Amino acid sequence: MAAHRKPRQRSAGGNTVRAAATIALAGAATATAFDGVGHAEPDLTPSQVKAKVDGLYQEAETATEKYNGAKEKAGAAEARLRTLRDEAARKEDKLNSARDELGSMAAAQYRDGGLDPSLQLALSDDPDRYLDGAEFAERAGSRQAAAVSRVRTQLREIEQLRGAAHIELATLTSRQKELARHKKTITGKLGAARQLLSRLSTEERAQVTGGSAAGRASRFTAGARDSLEAPASATTEAPDSRAAAAVAYAYQKLGSPYVWGATGPDAFDCSGLMLAAYRSAGLSLPRTTYAQIDTGRRVSRSELLPGDLVFFYSGISHVGMYVGNGQMIHAPNPSAPVRLAPIDEMPFAGAARVA
Repeated sequence: MAAHRKPRQRSAGGNTVRAAATIALAGAATATAFDGVGHAEPDLTPSQVKAKVDGLYQEAETATEKYNGAKEKAGAAEARLRTLRDEAARKEDKLNSARDELGSMAAAQYRDGGLDPSLQLALSDDPDRYLDGAEFAERAGSRQAAAVSRVRTQLREIEQLRGAAHIELATLTSRQKELARHKKTITGKLGAARQLLSRLSTEERAQVTGGSAAGRASRFTAGARDSLEAPASATTEAPDSRAAAAVAYAYQKLGSPYVWGATGPDAFDCSGLMLAAYRSAGLSLPRTTYAQIDTGRRVSRSELLPGDLVFFYSGISHVGMYVGNGQMIHAPNPSAPVRLAPIDEMPFAGAARVA
């Protein structure tokens, strides 16, 4: 007699669970990560990779300019905080001197048989109690009243400075958190671009980035760079001597690497190159593209002269320096060093003459 086997019970949700797991795994295999790259994405043509990489670089540059702005504001908040703390320390020194003077008065009164109530309050370690009882100052002599008044004023000033310093500290902390967010975005986007490029052959990468980094760098060795002086037309057509000096500086930096957040002298991001070029000419520019476009006066594309800053994309996230003949010098992205390029290669957004 054949043994009767009990049929295996299927979990009511078994098929659902397995189906969900299958869908989840399939989704994970094709979904893009934070930086926009999936490990199981279908093979992309070099032109598709270039489009994606260009998009990632633009997003990274937008985040870079936000990072630069936050860093500038964090530096300003830190400087204000330092100033407030220094001023509070100076006032505390004055307060101590004033209280020493009151102490001398108190000692004299004690020797004479009593301590004036106003001095008791002024010498107290409880400023609130002293301030609440400040009316006692009116009972003291004129010299004592003046000394007590000074202490009262200095106590209030110190409390105001401490309050302002607390606000600046909160601002600085907020800016530092903002810096960390932008840095995470930048490194994520650049990592995504590197990952995409790594999937290409050497020849395909050269096609996408316009030549190998090593090859480009070799064309701008120290000896070669010396010969890359600004053409006479680029300097003579500049609106003034500072613009001409900025153009000459930009030419000297051809071949320098792109590093986000860098302002030279050996590496730059796009706005950092503009800042450094005009700094060498004795003119201080703001740090970010958003602020640089509002420096000096706006000029139309038809009015461009060497030294003018040219801006790109609707978000004003990239900048270069016009050098004549429809060309600019700019720091493009991590896969391309500072180089000459036509201003037509990106969506033109505006121009400013800062010299």
